[in-house]
Amino acid sequence: MQNAYPDYYPLFHCIAGRCRHNCCIGWEIDVDEDSLAAYDRIGGEMGERLRRDIDRSGETPHFILSEQERCPFLNGQNLCDLILYGGEDMLCQICTDHPRYRSFFSERTEIGVGLCCEEAARLILTKPEKTVLVTTGEGELDEEETALLALRDHLFILAQNREEPIERRMEQILTACGAHVPDVPLAQWAEFYLSLERMDETWTAILEALREHADELPLDDFAAYMKGRGTEYEQLLVYFLYRHVPTALDDGDASSKAAFAVLSVRTIFVLGALHLLLHGTFTVEDQIELCRLYSAEVEYSDDNMDALFNALM
Repeated sequence: MQNAYPDYYPLFHCIAGRCRHNCCIGWEIDVDEDSLAAYDRIGGEMGERLRRDIDRSGETPHFILSEQERCPFLNGQNLCDLILYGGEDMLCQICTDHPRYRSFFSERTEIGVGLCCEEAARLILTKPEKTVLVTTGEGELDEEETALLALRDHLFILAQNREEPIERRMEQILTACGAHVPDVPLAQWAEFYLSLERMDETWTAILEALREHADELPLDDFAAYMKGRGTEYEQLLVYFLYRHVPTALDDGDASSKAAFAVLSVRTIFVLGALHLLLHGTFTVEDQIELCRLYSAEVEYSDDNMDALFNALM
């Protein structure tokens, strides 16, 4: 079996209680069958808590969130009582994996860390060197898989060509895939994102502000402001290509996946300009939070991703 991962992947570590946006808050956490069986064997007070705080009434068991949408095992210090009780082996599969994601080929598995995690976003965005894909093991890929990976390798080369401005690189990527991003006013894109499923009121407020201020954004000034931080957008572009181009194996449509990568980077750039307009500054931490929010609201909703891919076909 062949395995692949970005070279920054081994550096990822959860920052637990120091995280501003704990992944144990606001997300429904499913419990897999193996973990549920293990939990049922636990006795005492912890066993009682596990039986009380897992909803088994539906198709998929899940932890019952509090009124504040906190996992029942997230304590007041934002630490996991399950880990404190029995170590990381106590975690269910989704908690063990998050924010990791995987793409599966016939004899190849790719893994990465999702931008919805602030620490993963920090790791990706602050990497000054070009991202390198590390591949280990051996595996036979079919013709379609080989062609798709060859295409993505070419897109990586275009994305990381630092002799060209980032916008020119993105145009080259669209051309290489026969893809396009509709040339519509920013206010119309704001309306489109507002039409999608939304979870966080902060995201709604940002999109409404974009709709209101679309015609007054200081895009040229913002580009100059970000001149020394251009690698942030390169790393974003590589991340979106790495994560989403493999999904073309499901529908044969690599062009919409490349277009999504370009649209996402352009949108995040525009929202950075909006932040500068409204707040007079845009720090690396502001960028990390913006990217985390975009990912959580867009990438982690199947319905939203389908709507975007359809709009970009």
